[in-house]
Amino acid sequence: MRIPTPLPALSLTAVAALLLTGCFAPDGEASDSSSERLRVVMMQPPRSGLSPLSDDAFKLSRWSTAETLVTLDANGDPQPALATSWRASGDAAWTFTLRKGVTFHDGTPLTAADVVRSLTRAAQAAPKPRILDGVELTVTAQGDKVKVVTAAPDPLLPQRLSSPQLSILAAKAYRGKTVNPVGAGTGAFVLKKVNGTSSATLDRNGAYWGGRPEAPGIDVRFVPDGTARAAALRSGEADIVESVPVSQAAMLDEDQITEVPMPRTNTLYLNTERGAFVDPALRAAARGAIDAEALVKGVYEGRADVAEGLLGPAIPWAEQRAGRTEPAAPGKPDGKAITIGTFTDRAELPEVAAALQQQLQQAGFTVKLEVREYAAIEADALAGKFDAFILSRATVLDSGDPAAYLYSDFASDGSFNLSQLADPAVDKALGKATKAASGPERRAAILAAESAVLNADAALPMLHERVIQGDSPRVVGSAKDPRERLLVTPDTYVK
Repeated sequence: MRIPTPLPALSLTAVAALLLTGCFAPDGEASDSSSERLRVVMMQPPRSGLSPLSDDAFKLSRWSTAETLVTLDANGDPQPALATSWRASGDAAWTFTLRKGVTFHDGTPLTAADVVRSLTRAAQAAPKPRILDGVELTVTAQGDKVKVVTAAPDPLLPQRLSSPQLSILAAKAYRGKTVNPVGAGTGAFVLKKVNGTSSATLDRNGAYWGGRPEAPGIDVRFVPDGTARAAALRSGEADIVESVPVSQAAMLDEDQITEVPMPRTNTLYLNTERGAFVDPALRAAARGAIDAEALVKGVYEGRADVAEGLLGPAIPWAEQRAGRTEPAAPGKPDGKAITIGTFTDRAELPEVAAALQQQLQQAGFTVKLEVREYAAIEADALAGKFDAFILSRATVLDSGDPAAYLYSDFASDGSFNLSQLADPAVDKALGKATKAASGPERRAAILAAESAVLNADAALPMLHERVIQGDSPRVVGSAKDPRERLLVTPDTYVK
């Protein structure tokens, strides 16, 4: 069963070679060209020693070494993993039945006590994993079952437990002050060694409950420089490369790259509380002025998708949206002055801002740009000091559910309400969406809430981003996951 001032080009290649030559064999061992081990280059080095209670958890998940009670399918619905089934056992309680025959990488069997230990440690961590923000839970063992009780009813609890930050590890992982995942997972590959922020080594788990993995192991290198990552794939030094920059994609063969739609939307948030965009007609005028296709072609070199709504193609059911059902008629800007803010941390955003400035000025606005580092501009953006703000925003959080993003960004009491929106119709729709049971009912309520936000023109979605993954033509079965939870699976190998 499978669960699944720039340097010249030559100098950059040389730098990449120096960074990467001979780096894929485990330290102290010679490379074995016949071993068929997977050589993987990743963008971000570990920030917290690969603790699952941090964002490093997503590396453990992408290497198929640490696993959770449930996984998510393409629609974001929960599917069995270390738990085979679950049921609501009260308004705020869920009972999970554990899979039999699972052993940790240290040879100890998976028990309910192990699940209690892992989830309790996460619930009591400071800071908590973000998936548990605002969630209080207690976990108890009941034979081969685990009962999870939340302080308030939570229809998304199974989805929350799919977060890689809630991976289940063996007791040995918790013996120190920090959580150490080395040799403590249940997945298809055993994490054997971590060399600080430079590399990691994993070997096949021959006793994996889901069947024998195809590859004998994984040798990982962390290479933050995007040019060096692309060079590693181009030169044959790597089999799988994470996050190839758009600027490097054209230098690779088409059969080496895959563009994966991301649940991330580049959006122009309009300030509905003060300034020009208090007027719905001027918000509509801004909507009509934006040429998103030109942004995709010019800034993203065609490697993005024009937005039809706030939720993009990475969320399959979003195509069922109604969209704007009551669009306002556009007014005349008549030279109205507006200031648009954005930040430099994402290289494409200043370019998007410059292109938008031209488009809005052609429509009759007078446009000033203010561009800073994100840390220096976030407070002003949240305080509503700009008429508009350009943001690349993730539209699903760790639960795979967009309702939290919509509420955070557009509810009158939302914690990230850049639009300063206070619209009763939007609040009502968002309240219904956040309380709905998971499945078709919740998806329909989320799309209705999206329509309410779009009708208000509080945010103008422009494009949906893609991530570019590089694979050697010899690689079979690597995952192309919009949520970036999977990369190497039990079915991945080099032919």
